[in-house]
Amino acid sequence: MTTSPWDYFYSTSCCLCCHVRTGTIILGVWYMLINAVVLLILLTALGDPEQYHLTSSDLANDLDVMDDANMCIGSAISLLMILICGMATYGAYKLRAAWIIPFFCYQIFDFALNTLVAVSIVVYPNTIQDYLQQLPDNFPYKEEIAALSNVCMVLVVLLFISCILAFKAYLLACVWNCYRYVCSRGTAEILLYVTTNDTTVLLPSYDSSVRVPTKQGAPPSSSAVTA
Repeated sequence: MTTSPWDYFYSTSCCLCCHVRTGTIILGVWYMLINAVVLLILLTALGDPEQYHLTSSDLANDLDVMDDANMCIGSAISLLMILICGMATYGAYKLRAAWIIPFFCYQIFDFALNTLVAVSIVVYPNTIQDYLQQLPDNFPYKEEIAALSNVCMVLVVLLFISCILAFKAYLLACVWNCYRYVCSRGTAEILLYVTTNDTTVLLPSYDSSVRVPTKQGAPPSSSAVTA
């Protein structure tokens, strides 16, 4: 029996002592709280646009980033994320594997997006300087960061993104292990139910399995003897 490469990364524990099911529930609730806070801030900004509206003079560019359209899109994304995280939490709690898949797909998309950011920094290192120039003048430590060399800045940013990617990959593995655990738990319960309930065993009886069908058209044994 061959072992799949994914089996080497399978574990029912995460964070050294927490079960993957409990970890997925905690992660789903944490994401729900974050997106709920973001949604509350965006809805408050829609209700009072003068307080949260940032003009082009504040950001030193020609665009307004906190307009109504962007806030509506952000509110819709936050609401969708609350729904996806709620599905993952419910799926882990009720042992429903299909409910965890949307949250797992979101984690894959988020990990791929951060990986593309790291690759773009390596390929185009001057984008960091361009991004710093677009920041407002009152941004904390803007001059100190801009005074660093381009190579040193790229290394610092890559180290920071690598730590984020490692942490996201670990959370991704925890959710994947929770999905496998729920699937294996459901399969084990089905097999246990089939073996303990006689009415659900659809195996043929012993008589029907050993019965040999008779061949039609075979000549009788008495016709073989002639006078």
